[in-house]
Amino acid sequence: MDQRDKLSGMTVGLHWLLAFGMIGMLVFGLVLEDMPKGDSKAALMWWHKGLGVAVLAFALWRLGWRMTQGFPAALSHAPAWQEKIAGLTHWFLLLGTLFMPISGLLMSLSRNRAVDVLGLFTIPPFGEIEVLHEVAEAVHGLGGKLLIAAIILHVVGAVKHEAVDKDGTMARMAGRRVEPRIEA
Repeated sequence: MDQRDKLSGMTVGLHWLLAFGMIGMLVFGLVLEDMPKGDSKAALMWWHKGLGVAVLAFALWRLGWRMTQGFPAALSHAPAWQEKIAGLTHWFLLLGTLFMPISGLLMSLSRNRAVDVLGLFTIPPFGEIEVLHEVAEAVHGLGGKLLIAAIILHVVGAVKHEAVDKDGTMARMAGRRVEPRIEA
């Protein structure tokens, strides 16, 4: 259970698992985007799709956890505009862990391509649904770029908490207990 002065192992673990997973998949996607078509790209796409489904499974778990726990309380005050941006960024990052793998899946499934999930099971295709494919492709492409921007903003916020506010937010995200110092 999350507490104000210490986040649960579940919260910390899911945060970092999805952080590294999403950053890795975004980099992987950018590399794939620049590759010419061929056997090497097809092999890497197989991994990208399978790992994307794994990310989606953990993202659903994290969403459920976040909905039952709520977002962690701030350890220090910030101007209202910063708190608003932080809240929007947190929601966008959380939803991004869902819309990126879902849109990626829909790109394949709407092109009548099954998705083999790391050899464990196969998700059957929908058939040819061009409008769905185009929407999914737009969401996946633009969403990836917007997620990169949101991740950078999130990291800048984390650095601010550490270097300027010195409020223990980074220690708490590392699973350590901190003394909250909310000013009145």
